[in-house]
Amino acid sequence: MTLRKFRSKGSGVRLDSFLADLCGDLSRTRIKRLIVDGEVTVDGSSSNAGYRLKTEQEVEIRVPDPIPSHMLPQDIPIDVVYEDDHIMVVDKPAGLPVHPGPGHPDTTLVNGLLGMRPNVGGVGGVMRPGLVHRLDMDTSGLMVVAKTDAAHSTLSAALKNRKFDKRYTALVAGILTPKEALIDAPIGRDPTNRKRMALDDNGRASQTAYSAVTIYANKTLADVKPVTGRTHQIRVHFASIGHPVIGDETYGRADPNLGRHFLHAHRLGFQHPVTLEDVEFRSDLPVELQAYLDELE
Repeated sequence: MTLRKFRSKGSGVRLDSFLADLCGDLSRTRIKRLIVDGEVTVDGSSSNAGYRLKTEQEVEIRVPDPIPSHMLPQDIPIDVVYEDDHIMVVDKPAGLPVHPGPGHPDTTLVNGLLGMRPNVGGVGGVMRPGLVHRLDMDTSGLMVVAKTDAAHSTLSAALKNRKFDKRYTALVAGILTPKEALIDAPIGRDPTNRKRMALDDNGRASQTAYSAVTIYANKTLADVKPVTGRTHQIRVHFASIGHPVIGDETYGRADPNLGRHFLHAHRLGFQHPVTLEDVEFRSDLPVELQAYLDELE
């Protein structure tokens, strides 16, 4: 933990602006997160980002060490699709958690990233360094990782404003009717099981667009575009219309011939945070998913 102390010279300046001017190595987003987390005090008391400083107030900001003890670098193979000085695009395999949590304290994508690129530690916050978005543990596919605070801030804002083009391939139970539709139903935490999500009239607005690609005897392969990005959104939405994702033991049922759910993030498009160029990346179906499809034909 690093403690930095400053004293305001004038009045009327917002707390977050004051710190952004003095802490050039921290993005405004990171500073706001530290304020929310109670790591910033004004004359010894917590405050909010919009607080207007008065003359000669003492401001302290505590910046946690880049890598918490439970996020140690580990040698985990990661398929890097693209990399430059600002971002990495990786192809996450199924079965690899994105970050440490209950049940998987290490051996995660984050641990592997820290093993490959130690400088990612602390980018965008110490708990999920470098991460701009997530994938469920058993969902495979493309993710973008920020290598600098500035890139993280820009990409996070683009994600919040729905400027990312994320596409998934899903195999679902039954024949999708209609073949193209938008599932529009709010999602919240399941009140009976906190590890699950569920449709909830008081939940967050959630929309998932889909288009049937191939129809099998009792299954449909679909191209899926999540308009919003709620936890488990695609899986919850398909289960809610009676077409759970194949192999999804949480919202449907396990498939002994698969060993994971059939959901793969196959396309990812966004504006590069520095060059401002529109970039797009694609990922083929993993071997186990392609083999499963071959057996259906």
